[in-house]
Amino acid sequence: MSQVTANAPLRAGVVGLGWAGQQHMAGYDALGGVELVGLAGMEEHLLAELGSRYDVPGRYTSLEAMLAEANLDVLSIATPTALHAPMAIAALGAGVHVLCEKPMAPTAADAERMAEAAQAADRALEITFNKRHRAPARTLHRLVADGVLGRVYYAKAGWVRRKGIPGLGTWFTRKESAGGGPMMDIGIHALDLALHVLGEPGVRTVSASTYAEFGPRGLGGGSYGVGARTAGDTAVYEVEDLGTALLRLDNDATLMLEASWAQFVDHDRFYLELFGTEGGARIEVEGPDAPQIHVTTDVDGIPANLVPDMLPDAGHEANVADFVELVRGGSGSHGEVGLLRTHVIDACYASADQGREVTL
Repeated sequence: MSQVTANAPLRAGVVGLGWAGQQHMAGYDALGGVELVGLAGMEEHLLAELGSRYDVPGRYTSLEAMLAEANLDVLSIATPTALHAPMAIAALGAGVHVLCEKPMAPTAADAERMAEAAQAADRALEITFNKRHRAPARTLHRLVADGVLGRVYYAKAGWVRRKGIPGLGTWFTRKESAGGGPMMDIGIHALDLALHVLGEPGVRTVSASTYAEFGPRGLGGGSYGVGARTAGDTAVYEVEDLGTALLRLDNDATLMLEASWAQFVDHDRFYLELFGTEGGARIEVEGPDAPQIHVTTDVDGIPANLVPDMLPDAGHEANVADFVELVRGGSGSHGEVGLLRTHVIDACYASADQGREVTL
């Protein structure tokens, strides 16, 4: 690893050449003071195409080779979930700061090992939650912080799809490689957004249920994740296609969480609703009505519906920029936020498996 200094360009690498990895590449490429010097992945045609697009000198078929030769300062990991922990631990051990795609790991135990490796190496570890940077999310975060809704005591968050199961037989639908279904894949976005907007309250208890009503019958498939299919894949389905949970928070608020890949809903939507002592708010982050924000309150005792001006929209590029700023500033972040989310998702699956409420 090269020495990070205030003026020297950061040497960045990305492992994983799919859609998420390409978002990280674009994020690094857009920043001043950062050089994208290495890409790693098994798809040789993408290595050539993306390497040429971003003029990347180092193109590798393994992370090990990139860590050995590219002299990285920072690394983005955008691979299947089961690879996050071993790759992050290897990079952190090599003295490289790591930005990892969500979910942090298939299990909280794996996520703990990642956080411990970051602490031992004294390197930053961050998890990408790009939805919190969308315009309605940023706007609602500010409204809550400014006290516009008063004390928020109840929240509902979810990401539901009509037909959105990733390609059957890919790593997405296998328990060992994905860790779980929609609760792990997209529900963690809803969980992160809710906790982020609410000011990071702790989670005391979880009561959850999961259902697999479509995937095992070969139904509910969508275009998501189809590019991950490889020769020999069969229609293996080992995860849920709907997860629901009731979370009791340590500020005495309650959060209802739902995530589905396949469900008889009118349309796909990613939403967050908050109910406070002085007002309520609803945002649509993804879906036909997105981006959208509505606030319901009283003005001089008269019911009023408000539509605030939204802050600028952003996504992965904001995550990458924030990560680079943390590294430049010598941040001591060791994946704490991602670790908390992983513990909550772990508790959701444990509660569903055991048929009882789980205490964190």
